[in-house]
Amino acid sequence: MNAAVFTNTITIPKIKHPNPRNRKCKIDKNSLPFCHSVSIVLNPINLSLEEEIPPNALRRKLDSSWRGGFSLGVDLGFTRTGLALSKGFSIRPLSVLELRGQKLELQLIDIAQRQEVDEFIIGLPKSSDGKETPQSNKVRSVAGRLAIRAAERGWRVYLQDEYGTSTEAMDHMIDMGLSKSARRGRIDAYAAMMVLERYFSVAGKEVELVLPKHLDLQAKLRNALAQDADFL
Repeated sequence: MNAAVFTNTITIPKIKHPNPRNRKCKIDKNSLPFCHSVSIVLNPINLSLEEEIPPNALRRKLDSSWRGGFSLGVDLGFTRTGLALSKGFSIRPLSVLELRGQKLELQLIDIAQRQEVDEFIIGLPKSSDGKETPQSNKVRSVAGRLAIRAAERGWRVYLQDEYGTSTEAMDHMIDMGLSKSARRGRIDAYAAMMVLERYFSVAGKEVELVLPKHLDLQAKLRNALAQDADFL
């Protein structure tokens, strides 16, 4: 099935809350609505859907007590895909998949289900000057198809600039004392871990939400956030 998607760079909404520890929502007719300690002003009239659905890294930055939301880092390659997992403040390499196409997408969904993940952070190839590469289009295509499958479950897909993460991963493994053969087999998973490290280091402010075009899938994303007891 061809993916019908469009993406927009997220603009982080302004933060305002009179009482960060008040976990109830209230709306004053003379002001914007305020919702608990996450402190994001959700204004459905002025905010886009992307702004209404903040990534986990931003939610955790705004509320250090929030423990919801697990993230799966994905480093897509021609033949190998590296995965890393973030649960709370712990980030670790997970596995390397040698799959492509639909089999890869279904396996990613299955792993996310087992690991209780609610967002995918996919590395987007870029050159040193910040421009996208021919590989970027292929990653966007996979991300678009995955976003449709993920949205059916209320999960989100984001793209994160991955320039330099493979080099960072290799340096990290060398510092750990891993042998050359061990590094060769795990480089993709560690590269995915570096994608997650970068994502959290900037509190998710550089990600791009891969948003399904179909309104019913957008509604599922919005409803999934509304049902998150840790967030509302």
